[in-house]
Amino acid sequence: MTTVDVPGIIYAVVLGTMVIFGIKYISGIIQARAVGTSEKQYRALAEKTAASQSENQEALSAIHAELSKMASRLVEIEKILKQVE
Repeated sequence: MTTVDVPGIIYAVVLGTMVIFGIKYISGIIQARAVGTSEKQYRALAEKTAASQSENQEALSAIHAELSKMASRLVEIEKILKQVE
């Protein structure tokens, strides 16, 4: 009969279990870093978007003001042209 190496089997099972949990732990760390990085990128993108929207709103307000001035000038020009006729 062959003898069974019980301490060797126990050692292999314990070592295998430790390797599996070690890989799972390292995988969790890598995933947490990836999520943290993507959240930072998303936050930076959101800040840039907010800044762009604010700049666009200012530009739109300036364009609206200029268009209002042009409209009032056009009304004045139309009045002058009607008087000339």
